Amino acid sequence: MGTTQSCFAVVALMACGASVAPCQNAMLGLGEGGAVKLLTSDAAVLELEEIKKDLPCTVTQIKPILGFDLRFHTGYDITVPLRELSGEGNQLTIVFKVTSDNAKDSPFYFSQKYNVPSIDSDAKGDAYLQGGFDVGEGDYHVSWMMRDRLERVCSSNWDASAALAAKESNIKLTLASNGIEASNREFFSEEPPVTRITGPDPLKVKVLVNFAPQQSAAASMAPIDTSALVSILRSISREPRICRFSVVAFNMNDQRVVYRQEDADQINFPELGKALNSIKLGMVDYKKLSDKHSDTDFLTKLIQDELGNANADAVIFAGPKVMLDEQPAPDSLKDISNVPVPVFYMNYVLTPQQNPWRDSIGTVVKRMRGYEYTISRPRDLWTAWTDIMSHIVKLKLVSSTPASSH
Repeated sequence: MGTTQSCFAVVALMACGASVAPCQNAMLGLGEGGAVKLLTSDAAVLELEEIKKDLPCTVTQIKPILGFDLRFHTGYDITVPLRELSGEGNQLTIVFKVTSDNAKDSPFYFSQKYNVPSIDSDAKGDAYLQGGFDVGEGDYHVSWMMRDRLERVCSSNWDASAALAAKESNIKLTLASNGIEASNREFFSEEPPVTRITGPDPLKVKVLVNFAPQQSAAASMAPIDTSALVSILRSISREPRICRFSVVAFNMNDQRVVYRQEDADQINFPELGKALNSIKLGMVDYKKLSDKHSDTDFLTKLIQDELGNANADAVIFAGPKVMLDEQPAPDSLKDISNVPVPVFYMNYVLTPQQNPWRDSIGTVVKRMRGYEYTISRPRDLWTAWTDIMSHIVKLKLVSSTPASSH
């Protein structure tokens, strides 16, 4: 395997208003048989694993944690005193290698450069950097270093272990055991092709996703919220038994449909991402604000339109809780109360104990004798989707079986 280029996402934060800007061409990885060009001095530091503090810094391991995308995320936090970076500009270069205990001859290398702005010599506080990468189940060793333009070095090394808990052992991860990859911070990257199980009557689903933050008044989507909602969609898109997808992305705060894709053979994540950029969280149209029923009217019409013309074997709602002062009136939904397809609700809520009450979408789904699932942890997503597919397949089989004659 040769060297691969990718984007290694790192968050950079500085105290006292200063910031660190990472350069482009941020990451390089090595698989078995490849070659990586390292400075001799950098290679020596990584190989000898001598702890250096010429450039004072503190490195703290971030232990592997399972994400909603069903892969382990790990990495490190760095703290550097601002005074150590003082001057008319500096550059920090991070180089590290990650080695699986099962493939010690095939390490993966990562690098990142930061341009540091001018910092006063008497600056107080610390600079905070963070980096990460993804791994599959397994044991790993990390050799890490950072140097500045004066060739001062800070280095460290540590072991990391990623393993599913016993209750999660049936989860199929999206990164193979002992795998090492750069973290993909582009939530809406294109989904790789899936080999579909086709037949004379392929399964079709319609998915309605409320792309909104956990806190309705938030001015932006937290990365964990975006990751969770996109991961729900990707779990659906990766199901080989589903061959046709319709997607409706909406935002309850904005009270509008943001994106629509009808009867496609795969979900177009890049286009969905572009459309979601138009959402202006924290801003509500004055006319909608003055109309106390506007949010209820929007949700009612959305459900009427989308379930009344579902053209699918299942309708799936997904998103955070929608707590409306006024629920959609039962009479307004009576025409779709007996919709002939199953309805599911994947309710994404990180802290269900803080808001244990059924929300407005959940209330509608219950009226329709649908199924609701609380998604608080990655394993909830896996369990919920497994159960949903079981229901869909069984109901499809029943509906397609001719009634026996008497």
